Amino acid sequence: MFDKLTGKFTDALRFVTGKSTISEKNIEDAVDAIKMALLEADVNLRVVRRFVNSTIEEAKGEKVLRSVDPGQQFIKIVHDKLVSFLGETDPESRALKLRGPDVITTVLMLGLQGSGKTTTSAKLALRLKKEGRKVLLVACDLVRPAAMEQLAVLGGQIGIPVHREEGAADSVKVYQNALTRAKQNMIDTMIIDTTGRLQIDEPMMRELSRLKDAAKPDEMLLVADSMTGQAAADIAKTFDEKIGLTGIILTKFDSDTRGGAALSLKTITGKSLKFTGTGEKPEDLEPFHPERIAGRILGMGDVVSLVEKAQDVIDQKEALELQKKMEKESFTLEDWLSQLQAVKKMGSLKSMLEMIPGMQGQINEDDIDKADLKRQEAILSSMTRKERANHLIIGPTRRSRIARGSGTSVAEVARLIKKFEKMRGMMKKMAKMGKGGNMQQFGGMFPR
Repeated sequence: MFDKLTGKFTDALRFVTGKSTISEKNIEDAVDAIKMALLEADVNLRVVRRFVNSTIEEAKGEKVLRSVDPGQQFIKIVHDKLVSFLGETDPESRALKLRGPDVITTVLMLGLQGSGKTTTSAKLALRLKKEGRKVLLVACDLVRPAAMEQLAVLGGQIGIPVHREEGAADSVKVYQNALTRAKQNMIDTMIIDTTGRLQIDEPMMRELSRLKDAAKPDEMLLVADSMTGQAAADIAKTFDEKIGLTGIILTKFDSDTRGGAALSLKTITGKSLKFTGTGEKPEDLEPFHPERIAGRILGMGDVVSLVEKAQDVIDQKEALELQKKMEKESFTLEDWLSQLQAVKKMGSLKSMLEMIPGMQGQINEDDIDKADLKRQEAILSSMTRKERANHLIIGPTRRSRIARGSGTSVAEVARLIKKFEKMRGMMKKMAKMGKGGNMQQFGGMFPR
């Protein structure tokens, strides 16, 4: 994510970092490089000008030029500017407006065809379900072929009911029938998937206006494709002017190497980015945190988000038990298999590594040996529970059987066991060093 932008920012900041004193010339050189980075990232020109002008104005003040560490002070200014351009720092301003359990909350999902609106509707429904909401998905996209069927399939996958009416011609009537169903079934949240087009046109806007007037939604969320760059900001501006928006969800965020959409939207529309789509799984919808994204762009990582991902898939009690095992060097191959499977649930290994400070732009997909991780899991899965509990019993005969079962060689099985023994010793040292700290939170999730 933002690989190109991160690399360009890193190069720009070299003009000021590591120097005991910096001049106005250093600052101008750095800002010029940042300006080019933003333009190449397809950030809106008006946004670039505002960013550059406000950064120069603040950076040339005495607090930078006379600072004890002027380079770090400049980086802080750039970081703060990025945060302000990305969105509101107050989490409440980015949170969904959800009514109490006795009143139905209505969310209208808007967007063009291909933006991921239907898939995002299901992702948001799953997120709210996990928060204790009783959700109903409503299929009001009566134009796109198979839109209703797609929503029904997604709803079935995540265990959320879908209201759809085959052959319906009026989205307002579909909504009204869905509302009746919601009241009868004690539903507290309705997410409405609306019609889309390949481009904005008057018939679509008229239909959305009718639906808005009938539903009086609490939230009107635009689903925009981050890969379209500043065009996403132009689309958002039009939707806001004609229909009105309360927030934006950016899809394909994990594939965006430029960042033009994220950096342009708030300034152009004045609306907050509320969520980002970070993958294809139903769980891949994350709250948007401007300060964390700014940190990633500047190569500072995002350890907080990484810890949150770990906490989603590892129970705190299990993590503490694992910590104790690591300290006593009783970590087993069974534990290793569990950790590999937990890492897979957290998503792409590349995206996780990018959250570690200093790793941004350093990792290519080709550098991550996914085949090796699959081989490790295959070998471990081909062992019996008794063998995974005590690797010392795995002699030549057992190694041959495990190799046949996993489609690998005896040498690869032996290599894995040797690697495990070395890793277990290292884990013991790390556990003692990190006792009471982050190791408990991560639970030793990244065995190599």
